[in-house]
Amino acid sequence: MKFTFLLPLCFLIAIGVNAQKTKSLFNGKNLDGWKALNGYADFHVEDGVIVGITTKGSPSTYLATINEYTNFILEYEIKMDSLLNGGVQIRSQYDESKGDNSVFGPQVEADDSPRAWTGGIYDQSRKGWRYNLELNEEGKKAYKNQEWNKVKVIAAGNRISTWVNGVNCANLIEENSEKGFVALQVHAGGGAKIGKATRWKNITIKEIAEDYKFKTTAPVVSYLLNTLSEEEKHSGWKMLWDGKSTKGWRGAKKDDFPAKGWSMNDGILTVHASGGGESENGGDIVTTRAYSNFILELDFKITEGANSGIKYFVDTELNKGKGSAIGCEFQILDDKNHPDAKMGVGGKRTLGSLYDLMKANAQEYIPSLYTNKYVNGNSWNRARIVVDGKHVQHWLNGCKVVEYERGTQEWRELVVYSKYAKWPNFGEAKEGLLLLQDHGDEVHFKNIKIKEL
Repeated sequence: MKFTFLLPLCFLIAIGVNAQKTKSLFNGKNLDGWKALNGYADFHVEDGVIVGITTKGSPSTYLATINEYTNFILEYEIKMDSLLNGGVQIRSQYDESKGDNSVFGPQVEADDSPRAWTGGIYDQSRKGWRYNLELNEEGKKAYKNQEWNKVKVIAAGNRISTWVNGVNCANLIEENSEKGFVALQVHAGGGAKIGKATRWKNITIKEIAEDYKFKTTAPVVSYLLNTLSEEEKHSGWKMLWDGKSTKGWRGAKKDDFPAKGWSMNDGILTVHASGGGESENGGDIVTTRAYSNFILELDFKITEGANSGIKYFVDTELNKGKGSAIGCEFQILDDKNHPDAKMGVGGKRTLGSLYDLMKANAQEYIPSLYTNKYVNGNSWNRARIVVDGKHVQHWLNGCKVVEYERGTQEWRELVVYSKYAKWPNFGEAKEGLLLLQDHGDEVHFKNIKIKEL
């Protein structure tokens, strides 16, 4: 009886999925159903292919669908000339008042450079990188430069996943689901990029249910507000802050949580401005237990000119006087507007750096990165600290920016020439508390989670 019950059930589910029709977004002849936005790069049809040409002086140009979509399976083939990058916008919007940044929303990246992030997800003119491929080495190998590549995108609810030539490249969970158009991008460019072509063909879409189920193999990156995804729960992640209470945290120099200087509203933990002094208002907060080997991840948002930090291997007994508790620090700083960015030797006090010891520089780890680190201005940025024994990494917005070994001769030489020289065996403890710093400036935190190794 169980067998006869399951067969009709599975059959009905299959019928429901197959009932959704796949539609072609491009008729192979002309650009009916599409409109150009933002720039003036040339789009035309050539032998059944949409061709976009990089045009001198033009900002990024987007060929957008007239219709908007929320939940769908989008498939297309793309081929780019050398030196180019670009992509396909999904769930995107247009606001003419934003000038050259009038098109905004998620973009499925196309990347001809050695960093190889094709299939990653960049939130154009808004949130920045949401999913690059630095945690997915298999995905980085999927794209074939200057050849036709098959791309599939599934957007269902707040999950967006991509495949390039059959390889699962991105597995992103956003905080919210959105609706918008699909658009082909010709990126702004100059010099050797002028006159080069990006080509698309076989562009189809099938609308699906919001709860459409599908299998992913790529590592998950989640932005759910103070909530773990099912994949994260299964792999051992825990929320370090529940989004609403002081549970698991206390003041660095007291037994309970600070009565002032910190607040919790709408899932955001905020340290308040108090004149820029170090631990002079509410004071630093620390976890109520120590950690040794772990991956710590959180999102932070700085205000203009702000200074703060995330510390680990903290021993609150080391400094009972004025100032912050002592530990290794992932620096949080507005590099453009805070003087500390220029006071440290060789940039060792800038955002993402191991404070006063090592400068954050993603170019050391990612080939052809266009900048030494990706920073989302005074919007939300993601910090990731990995500690595996003596081996430590800092990541900023999905890019590794610092890597070092504790306890080595090189480490001790760095300490000798830093502000930590007076603390014996600094940074060499087997375990320590985690800390969020009160440096007298307003900084916001959310999505604080940890995975012990």
